[in-house]
Amino acid sequence: MQDSIVYLNGVMTPLSEARIPVLDRGFIFGDGVYEVIPIYAGKAFRAQHHMARLFRSLAAIDIPNPHNVEEWMSLINKVVAPYAQDDQMVYIHVTRGVAKRAHAFPKGALTPTVFIMTNPLVLPSDAVRAKGVSCVTMEDQRWLHCEIKSISLLGNVLAAQNAAEHGVVEAIQFRDGFLTEASSSNVWIVKDKVLMAPPKNNLILEGIRYGLIEELCAANDLQFIARKIARAEVFEADEVLLSSATKEILPVTVVDGKTIGNGQPGPIYKQLYQAYQGAKAALID
Repeated sequence: MQDSIVYLNGVMTPLSEARIPVLDRGFIFGDGVYEVIPIYAGKAFRAQHHMARLFRSLAAIDIPNPHNVEEWMSLINKVVAPYAQDDQMVYIHVTRGVAKRAHAFPKGALTPTVFIMTNPLVLPSDAVRAKGVSCVTMEDQRWLHCEIKSISLLGNVLAAQNAAEHGVVEAIQFRDGFLTEASSSNVWIVKDKVLMAPPKNNLILEGIRYGLIEELCAANDLQFIARKIARAEVFEADEVLLSSATKEILPVTVVDGKTIGNGQPGPIYKQLYQAYQGAKAALID
């Protein structure tokens, strides 16, 4: 996929030839939203949920939605088709469009820029899953509308860089002493066999896996509670988990150099991970 065929504003073109004007508001202001959809064996996983979140994000910042669900899925399928046998990660990027540089935007007068590409979906290895991963913590310094999947990701970029410089997988963030999320993952804790996560509000991006994990808990008789989680509870947890499209569900065994639980991936993680694989298998069958 070094020079894969991508979609840009009505045209299928090699990635190396895709171009946007420098006055695109996405380039100038980060004025846009995006979505990422995993593809297994040529089929989009929880596509309707990803579409719903894309539509919510567009509405939240008043960008006219350029396509209905059927049109979006048709475009995605065109981009995915050449690599249908591979697991993929489809990236959708919508900006407000091109306009003279000014902070305020001319409502209803612009044509949104639409870009879609795909890349190989590389999941954590079995060896990584068997050991678990390490994370660091930091203060959440992002804006207050994290529920919007905005392309303005500087806060997330700096958090991810913090993790990279510490040689760990993720930076787990806290706002005013309470857990929010990691740089590109939702964060979960387990205590006394109860799975917990921060509530769905403006302080986190509700990952598509958030709803899926709620469903998996209900289907497997696992207790789940959404509530505010204090920083100390993360370190006292029996298990800590990450979830995202590229991680699926991933166990965290070390945070800030401190061992979580017994230092091994726990039983709740293992049960949820197996249930997640079952959901994928049902999609493919």
